[in-house]
Amino acid sequence: MTDEVKKLKELIDGTDNIVFFGGAGVSTESGIPDFRSVDGLYHQQWDDPPETILSHTYYERYPEKFFAFYRAKLLCEGAKPNAAHLKLAEWEKEGKLKAVITQNIDGLHQAAGSKNVLELHGSTLRNYCEKCGKFYDVSYIKHSQGVPRCTCGGRIKPDVVLYEEDLDEKTLYRAVEYIQEADVLIIAGTSLAVYPAAGLVRYYRGHKLVVINKTPLDRGLGADLVITGAVGETLAQL
Repeated sequence: MTDEVKKLKELIDGTDNIVFFGGAGVSTESGIPDFRSVDGLYHQQWDDPPETILSHTYYERYPEKFFAFYRAKLLCEGAKPNAAHLKLAEWEKEGKLKAVITQNIDGLHQAAGSKNVLELHGSTLRNYCEKCGKFYDVSYIKHSQGVPRCTCGGRIKPDVVLYEEDLDEKTLYRAVEYIQEADVLIIAGTSLAVYPAAGLVRYYRGHKLVVINKTPLDRGLGADLVITGAVGETLAQL
């Protein structure tokens, strides 16, 4: 155990008010690709850039192309929670962790047992008919062809926040509240490149800000503890 991990353990042991803010790097150890690393989605070749494909305009204009990309790259059936997800669920059960705030859309925190999960960008596990509101699970979307349709004929839209779409205000408000009131705030597996989600960390008022990331993160955060490494490998040591 490194000195940094020892310090993190001391912080965790000494509080019952932890808030975790995570990004794609939390799920990469479960086999889900991130977006901005060397091997991430944004460095793979498609006819259009992923950021374009995952925009509301593209979804409306080219729904068949959108769903082809969506099924191929964003639906990760069979992925299992890793050590990071499991440790966070354990802390919550112990009463130490108050909330998980995630930019991920894979539902792995809930699969690990976490109850209070604020999904800033929605979830691939929820899908709704745009016409009648009927719910469809991820398996229905995965195994449908072309543009998925409801029994009423309406188009089924994944409950994920696309580029150009607003984040849910209620979820944002709750995230701000938890961050403001946190004793220890852990930011992990995120480049903090996507706003407005990334801007939420500025609401932290404490002096126990921890950053865990595979690559150095310099966003003027003034972190009190920086650990360079995989999130799951790090939390598994605690």
